[in-house]
Amino acid sequence: MSINIPRGTQDILPGTVEKWQYIEKFARDLCKRYNYNEIRTPMFEHTEVFSRGVGDTTDIVQKEMYTFTDRGDRSLTLRPEGTASIVRSYVENKMHGNSNQPTKLYYIGPMFRYERPQAGRYRQFVQFGIEALGSNDPSIDAEVLALSRDLYRGLGLKNIKLVINSLGDLESRKAHREALVNHFKPVVHELCGDCQNRLESNPLRVLDCKKDHNHPSMASAPSILEYLNEESVKYFEDVQSYLTAMNIPFEVDPNLVRGLDYYNHTVFEIMLEGKGFGSISTLSGGGRYNGLVEEFGGPNTPGMGFALSIERLLLALETEGIELPIPQEMDVFLIALGDEVKKDATSLLYQLRKAGLVCEKDYQDRKIKAQFKAADRFNAKYVAVLGEEELSRGVINLKDQETGVQEEVALDIFVKYVSSK
Repeated sequence: MSINIPRGTQDILPGTVEKWQYIEKFARDLCKRYNYNEIRTPMFEHTEVFSRGVGDTTDIVQKEMYTFTDRGDRSLTLRPEGTASIVRSYVENKMHGNSNQPTKLYYIGPMFRYERPQAGRYRQFVQFGIEALGSNDPSIDAEVLALSRDLYRGLGLKNIKLVINSLGDLESRKAHREALVNHFKPVVHELCGDCQNRLESNPLRVLDCKKDHNHPSMASAPSILEYLNEESVKYFEDVQSYLTAMNIPFEVDPNLVRGLDYYNHTVFEIMLEGKGFGSISTLSGGGRYNGLVEEFGGPNTPGMGFALSIERLLLALETEGIELPIPQEMDVFLIALGDEVKKDATSLLYQLRKAGLVCEKDYQDRKIKAQFKAADRFNAKYVAVLGEEELSRGVINLKDQETGVQEEVALDIFVKYVSSK
């Protein structure tokens, strides 16, 4: 019987996994510079974490979650996104009481959504995200935007743009919500079933519909920017001024909304411009979510964050033809000639590895010519040959693969000698 990988998942094999490791290390180093600390939460949570945190009206909760009942008759869900879990942990572990505020966190890990697989989009995917909890300062919004942009630029992507919008505070959103309902009601019968259901429960989501985005009513829909109160206008202007001060280019798009219920004030997306990336140009997105901590029983705590898919990032790098600078070199390939030297060669290999060198040897008793070819495939800097005659004299033959220069090195100083080169 043939057993294949589940649809929407992937095996990340040697030769590719090194790209993932490079990106993850780059992201961790970047977060360290911005003083964000790593947090790791469970891959599954009580379903209420996501229905409450993400929102009952979202596609994620209604259509995409992997939910199951355990033996204790508890409803559990594989995490479809990171923010709700982070906020749950923030409240449960009373991180709001820490002396250093705001609490600045990042995460990297697998998420799960049941959606149609396509290029760069899987049912199990790896998400990197950051969350800053505990500050109403608009400079935190700008900092999150700067970090997200630095990640893409630092990895070599040039054709990206930052698009921002404001959803305003609760008062502004209520006024805009009423205007949207009045606008779409006369044509609601022309919209898809999802939009008809959303019009009363969450009319902002109608603007995010992929099916009806070409409907004439979308272009003429009232803009949230027309309904921002004075406080929300000032907040959005401050975010823009901080971005300008950092010389970070951006565009304001009044039609930009995010698909999760918890957003307010600043929302943003980073998009890839250019051909070859497909119809979905968004690389990442996020925004401010004041009020979400209270939903989990915590104190009044503002939050700001963003998330990206590593898979889509890799696709963007491929689209722009960017090769990550991943070293492929091996330090030493050790060739042992004859059964009498195998134990000594194995011991020497162990000492080389303990010294921090990347090393390998043959495990298939191949001829010396085949072993030299293997060293070439591993891109080894040096090939060390130890035979019975060399062992009897206490030396080993070392060849520099780039220059072709060969020399004999005393065995008792060999590890130190190679480590110093």
